[in-house]
Amino acid sequence: MLTIFQHEFDFDPSYGYDNKQLLTVEPGQEPQGFTEFWQRKYQQALTIKPFLSIQDTGRIENSWRIFDCYYDSAEGIRIGGWLLLPSTGQVEKALVWAHGYGGIESPDSSWILKNTALLIPCMRGIGRSARAPISSESKWHVLHDIQDKDKYILGGCVQDIWCGVSALLSLFPQTSGNIGFCGSSFGGGLGVFASAFDSRIKRAHFHVPTFGNLKVRMALPCIGSTQSVRDFAVKHADIVAETLPFFDASVAARYLLQPTHWALARFDPFVAPPGQYSVYNACRGHKQLYSLDAGHFVYIGQGKQKRELRRNLEQFFNVRV
Repeated sequence: MLTIFQHEFDFDPSYGYDNKQLLTVEPGQEPQGFTEFWQRKYQQALTIKPFLSIQDTGRIENSWRIFDCYYDSAEGIRIGGWLLLPSTGQVEKALVWAHGYGGIESPDSSWILKNTALLIPCMRGIGRSARAPISSESKWHVLHDIQDKDKYILGGCVQDIWCGVSALLSLFPQTSGNIGFCGSSFGGGLGVFASAFDSRIKRAHFHVPTFGNLKVRMALPCIGSTQSVRDFAVKHADIVAETLPFFDASVAARYLLQPTHWALARFDPFVAPPGQYSVYNACRGHKQLYSLDAGHFVYIGQGKQKRELRRNLEQFFNVRV
């Protein structure tokens, strides 16, 4: 099968899969104690008082008032980010938006969401949540404490999302029952775990989510954070085999119960499409799929697809439960 784009990679970022084959990729195998592990992480996060602090930047963009914000997360880590509030009207809903491994330097104020509080946190070790000795570089961040599944960085990042939900509820208790999640790539993968084990999250969107199907991830060449894990596994296969089955988003997706929206790519050099689709395929709840020609790649028609996807998402998140 020919790849759908010309490129300079030494591998095919479509991996020879067509649409029909992508929709048959199975999820990874669930390790013993998986649900107990994540439920324990969630209960730990619920015990943390967020101590949310916000400061008005004085900026208003696209009908959003922009605030700097910080809140407490697990292991005593202070999470920094932004809180966007409507310049007029009441807050009735809330949305947590999680960034990819490229990080985030400023909030996206282009969203059109009615009566919504939009929380945009920086995951621990990245951006406004930088903290030694965690590296902000994806190739090292993704390996931080990988030798211990209880301390592995990804578990803490998921707790950062849960503590973000708690922070929103501390300020806007009226949003209970109307909290959503939106995440891309790294943030999308984290969001699958967060949404699967937190009933406070009532609807979620995952854009080219990573961490799908460990066996597939380790078998397919790529670039970026997953390749860093693949390289690490060459010399430390025992560590990867012990930890990463608990961080397989395709396993967590089995436990998604809320309505979900997915944007998945057929060509992606950073997050292999079979891994992305393994997560989607595992989801048993009500779900919608938007098919992207490519992810993490510039292509003709990308702008049109982004605009169409955004319209779909704004409609998806503007629903009030």
